[in-house]
Amino acid sequence: MDIKQVIERSKKIRATYHQLEKQHHGSEWTVEEDALAFLTDAALVGRHTMSQQKRWPANNTDTELEHKLGECIWWLTVLADRMDIDIEKAVENFLTKTEKLLK
Repeated sequence: MDIKQVIERSKKIRATYHQLEKQHHGSEWTVEEDALAFLTDAALVGRHTMSQQKRWPANNTDTELEHKLGECIWWLTVLADRMDIDIEKAVENFLTKTEKLLK
C-alpha cells in the first residue's frame, strides 16, 4: 500500500466516524478533539511498548500495539488532512531534512 492509498482510506473512515459523532453527539469532533484522541492513542503505544518489553503487565500486548501503531498513523493522516497539510509532502520534507542533517 502506498501513502496515497493510506490517505484516501483514512479520509473515508474519518467521514464515517463524523457521521457517528453527529448521530451520538449532534456534531462532529473538532480538530482539537481529534488531536487529543491521537495523543491518547500515542500514549497507549507507550504503555503497550512497556508491556512488550516486560516493563508493564498487560494482556494482548502485541495485538494492541500493532493496532495502536496503525491507528496513530491513521490519526496523523486525518489531522494533516483537517489542517490542510499535505502529509506526503510533510514526510518527504522531514526525511530529506533529517537525512541532510545526518550526513
